[in-house]
Amino acid sequence: MALPPILSWEKLGLQQGGRWLFQGLDLHVGPRDRLALIGRNGAGKTTLFRMIMDQTEADRGERKVKPGTRIVVLEQEPDFADFDTLMDFALSGIDAPAAHEVEAIAGQLGIDMATSAESASGGERRRAAIARALAMDPDLLLMDEPTNHLDLAAIDWLEDWLTRYKGAFIVISHDRTFLKRLTNATLWLDRGTIRRKDVGFGGYEAWEEQVYAEEARAADRLDAKLKLEAHWLERGVTARRKRNQGRLEALYKMRAQRAAMITPGATAKLGLEADSDNKSKSVIVADKVSKAFENRKIIKDFSLRIQRGDRIGIVGSNGAGKTTLLKLLTGELEPDSGSVTIARTLTGVMIDQQRSLMQPGKSVREVLAEGGDWIDVRGVRKHVQGYLKEFLFDPGLVDTKVGTLSGGERSRLLLAREFARKSNLLVLDEPTNDLDLETLDLLQEVIADYDGTVLIVSHDRDFLDRTVTITLGLDGSGTVDIVAGGYEDWEARRMSRTVSGKPKPKLPEAAPPPAPTPAPPAPKIAKLSYKDQRDYDQLPARIEELELAILRGEEILSDPDLFTADPQRFANISKGIENARSEKEAAEERWLGLAELVEG
Repeated sequence: MALPPILSWEKLGLQQGGRWLFQGLDLHVGPRDRLALIGRNGAGKTTLFRMIMDQTEADRGERKVKPGTRIVVLEQEPDFADFDTLMDFALSGIDAPAAHEVEAIAGQLGIDMATSAESASGGERRRAAIARALAMDPDLLLMDEPTNHLDLAAIDWLEDWLTRYKGAFIVISHDRTFLKRLTNATLWLDRGTIRRKDVGFGGYEAWEEQVYAEEARAADRLDAKLKLEAHWLERGVTARRKRNQGRLEALYKMRAQRAAMITPGATAKLGLEADSDNKSKSVIVADKVSKAFENRKIIKDFSLRIQRGDRIGIVGSNGAGKTTLLKLLTGELEPDSGSVTIARTLTGVMIDQQRSLMQPGKSVREVLAEGGDWIDVRGVRKHVQGYLKEFLFDPGLVDTKVGTLSGGERSRLLLAREFARKSNLLVLDEPTNDLDLETLDLLQEVIADYDGTVLIVSHDRDFLDRTVTITLGLDGSGTVDIVAGGYEDWEARRMSRTVSGKPKPKLPEAAPPPAPTPAPPAPKIAKLSYKDQRDYDQLPARIEELELAILRGEEILSDPDLFTADPQRFANISKGIENARSEKEAAEERWLGLAELVEG
């Protein structure tokens, strides 16, 4: 028999900026629920947490909490400003936990609570916030991006604690592996409503696509404009996932090719100087590199030839040497012994986890296009509003101040800016922090299509499995494991070594790629005629051209003196905009109809 809920919201409604963020929303949380809260950046996930905590007043609806229920929130960005030490922060508030409980959990997490709050790193602050939240012994735990800034060891510890936890939790996270391992139901916040399905995150994407397919069929009875507005982006998301399945297959082939170039001792073959083709493809060559700080070996006897097009993932616990290795490979740090040779033609772009380029007083237009209307994207000129759409932004946000964007939107804006720059080396330091799942799909797509070399430092296991060809794993001893594949391949290497207690097994000269998860049988697809297939392939580009033509025309008409100075030109441009809008609407409706045939 189902247990009664410990918390309920009925007919919840909240207005923000003159519009309904939520309306008619019902939420019920049982005493043992493990809920993944899913939704795009800006959908209101963090706001919903504040309402559950009774920190934001609803415009409509009724909140009910079972007497005696303790609700605790682990915030995405806790405020440490008024505290001298991490322990001062942990013991603050009316319902502060006992100091010995905080110390017990902090000890397991490896954090000294006497550390200055001002000088503490992001990882130390995150651990302190976790120690405080868990020590409060909650009945309902709300977690907003709990794995941000945590290393793999801390994530493993938190997963183990939550597996044994007797209460309920709701978690917002971009970490797919974390969600799949822990959740037993999913809340999907979408366009002001919430859906619940009693299936963990592992079944979310199939459920999402099923819902969108049902909505698309229902939309056939609606006005074409409404149908288009509701389903164009959703179709794009579904199509992106399908394209990424193809990219994963290509990634597995690349991993197999790189495995063939790795010796049984797990170091890259360096004896390739006689092969001019391989030599010309090399962009970074590390030969017997070692580095130490204060008599501690951080990197020892590390060799690797990185070729053009490689995607390198760097993983390990905090303090294991990930940043040191990254700086050695990019020439920012000199080795104590050995050598690092970097191709003279290598030009890099670094996207760091501090998001330092996102100045809150600047507008989106200023960040992307220095205040103009056009942006050069790796040599191709694009209208700034059209480019925003590629990164899942509403083009109307072009003059919005960066400071008003959510953390995820700021991260997405930074990606849009940096991916526009001309480069052949991309360095990503914790790129997935604050991103929603759809932006992660987009980031995966952009990395797959990038024609240069990529270095990624990340603790996001699923993201690494989807993007990298080689994983460099650091265990803190100075040894760097070089594994063809992603995080799971490195983890399998570690586990086999731990279980056997023997040296790591030899890697085959041509290791086969990991088998992709079998896809469900494809629906029977209608065969398009030659004309239909041509329209299906070409219409998206035509629609984008028409959008840009409309934008250019509207910019010209914005001149208040144009009508007086040249009324005939004003009339011609107005007529051109009207025609472009009509053609765009017809093209969109035509493409949607063809897409329904293609998707069955």
